Amino acid sequence: MLQKPLELLKKYYGYQSFREGQEAVIENILSRKDVLAIMPTGGGKSLCYQIPALMMEGTVIVISPLISLMKDQVDTLQQVGIPSAFINSSLSWEKLNEIVFEAVHSRYKLLYVAPERLESEDFIELLKNIKISMIAVDEAHCVSQWGHDFRPSYLKIKNIRDIAGNNPIISAFTATATPEVKEDIINLIDLKKHFEIITGFDRENLKFEVVKTNKKMSYVLNYAEENKGRSGIIYCLTRKITDDVCAKLVKAGHKAVSYHAGLTNIERNSSQDDFLFDNADIIVATNAFGMGIDKLDIRYVIHYNMPKNIESYYQEAGRAGRDGEKSECILLYSPQDIVMNKFLIENSSGDGTKNGDYAKLRDMVNYCNTDKCLRKHLISYFDNNYNVESCNNCGNCLSETESQDITVETQKILSCIYRTEQRFGSNVVIDVLKGSNSKRIKSLNFDKLSTYGIMKEYDKETLKDMISCLISDGYIDIVGDQYPVLNISPIGYSVLKGLEKVKIKKVFSKKAIVTEYAYDKELFEILRALRKEISEKLKVPPFVVFSDATLKDMCVKYPLSKNEMLNVIGVGEFKANKYSDLFIEKIKEHKSKGDTPLQKGKSLKERGMSPYLKEKHTSTIGKALEDKGNVTVGADTRTLSYNLYKEGKSIKEISEARGLKISTIEDHLLDCAKLGFEINYSDFVLPEHEEMILNAYKEIGGSKLRPIKDALPEEITYGEIKFVLWKGHTPLK
Repeated sequence: MLQKPLELLKKYYGYQSFREGQEAVIENILSRKDVLAIMPTGGGKSLCYQIPALMMEGTVIVISPLISLMKDQVDTLQQVGIPSAFINSSLSWEKLNEIVFEAVHSRYKLLYVAPERLESEDFIELLKNIKISMIAVDEAHCVSQWGHDFRPSYLKIKNIRDIAGNNPIISAFTATATPEVKEDIINLIDLKKHFEIITGFDRENLKFEVVKTNKKMSYVLNYAEENKGRSGIIYCLTRKITDDVCAKLVKAGHKAVSYHAGLTNIERNSSQDDFLFDNADIIVATNAFGMGIDKLDIRYVIHYNMPKNIESYYQEAGRAGRDGEKSECILLYSPQDIVMNKFLIENSSGDGTKNGDYAKLRDMVNYCNTDKCLRKHLISYFDNNYNVESCNNCGNCLSETESQDITVETQKILSCIYRTEQRFGSNVVIDVLKGSNSKRIKSLNFDKLSTYGIMKEYDKETLKDMISCLISDGYIDIVGDQYPVLNISPIGYSVLKGLEKVKIKKVFSKKAIVTEYAYDKELFEILRALRKEISEKLKVPPFVVFSDATLKDMCVKYPLSKNEMLNVIGVGEFKANKYSDLFIEKIKEHKSKGDTPLQKGKSLKERGMSPYLKEKHTSTIGKALEDKGNVTVGADTRTLSYNLYKEGKSIKEISEARGLKISTIEDHLLDCAKLGFEINYSDFVLPEHEEMILNAYKEIGGSKLRPIKDALPEEITYGEIKFVLWKGHTPLK
């Protein structure tokens, strides 16, 4: 353990230990080695160069791609007492000269600049007069043309080493880098005999879900209502969709703002500030918004349209839950998204990149249509060694499904497409199937077709959903960009000939249990209001004062002195000196009103556990089939497992009875135990195994299950490990 960095971590940031990978990066930087660190968003990359900056003589030059990111980073550093500044186009001439003077006289430990600044001769001359200790490259994937945010100016970074004269080290950081992008970073930035670390791409606090629907706006309005008061981003593919979605949210009474390149700088800055300062709960945006946005308490990211590649999706989705709290990443998918993205590729890409863009689009479509673990699909894209088959925290892993044969329905739809000569889109095909009396249908003589009215018992939305599924599964192709029409694919012809059967997976309507640790929610809202008041006076976003995680820890520990405040997660000495009195006063006022909700003997709800049940949306196809008597909707899946357990069945018997993996049943019952249901601990853990697990944990430490599992005999299951660590209230992932 590096003692000095740990002391600085506690002093300035208020944390007792480093996260995975941070210590190794810091150690190598202090040993004057170049570094490439690939760490997940929210994994603490900034600390890896900020703490060495405090220990090295001179100034760290941080290459950062966005003005907003620079400001947030500098605001945060100044709030903990670390001298820092940024240089960008937002500064007045007077302020720029002031910062230049201070920089030349080594008054800053960190100086943030945009990569485009490296093309300015005046700035290059300035660098010659600054003692540069390190060049830290944030969002380093921008150096690569294979990356999703290529910035040509990043290619100038390697020149700084020669300009500086004292051979400063270079550290590069990114959250999303494929093997091709990683090699580009190494070569184009010119990392020399560097230390390389990949801590993984996984963000275990994020729940991923793909929702296939043609009623996207209804979904968004319902979701926003259920999550009122929580910060969220809704990404849209075009400016028009962005404005439409935002307008409908505002009309429904939500505090929403829009952000896209079609707005003026003043309008964009206003929207961003409203979102960062909690004056707006929702920001509806194109991909023009977000890279480097450091707002910690974003509880959900919804993609209204499918992005064109997985890199962009993971980067954008990763803006949720940067404080480590549970958050959701939801992608609303319909086949029309494919058409829109193809159109954008055709009209924006050079001929040399189209094939690559189409390949990446196919990867994205595959993600939307997989029935396997969504997290595995995402992480495997960046890391071939990721081998977790089920994460138990994505829409696919948490759903119960049943295959439903729709071969006959499919044949009717395909036959209709064939008889309308594969020249029309879904609306015309649906009108024929339902037997519409519209003038257009009759003028085309489609009312004379054998397929006219053969599916009139289905409503339009059900038929739309069914066609969407057939497109997604490859039975129907979409041809054309501006006016897409339906064509039968080769496998679709096999269905028509009776050579193939078609089954869809019906997602059972079920409830997912979401738990969070106990904290005083009434006090949290009081402290949240105080935080906002302070942030407005200081003109910094609320999370710069304290994160939600820090406020929640106050609402557990009730600190009543400065020393007690220093034991709160995220409170360092500078902030303790600055804010302790204000927050302690509110805590004392709250406690004086009576017993706190965390007092022993209170109910789970009173103690702030507040688990909630969230209904999973059921597709109209499933509902239609259900109405026809083909499907019986199941109860909450964890309840079903628990009921079988109370009947005296073993985990293996429950697994066999429900057709689910043993590990899934173990997770179900552990969730029930966490919620206070009666569970006999000895049913899950052998006494001799408990001691072995605890010893392995003490030796290995950390919060990852895999290293602990690898150190134990094969017969010890992940379920046993989880139960043992839960019993000891040990954090685990």
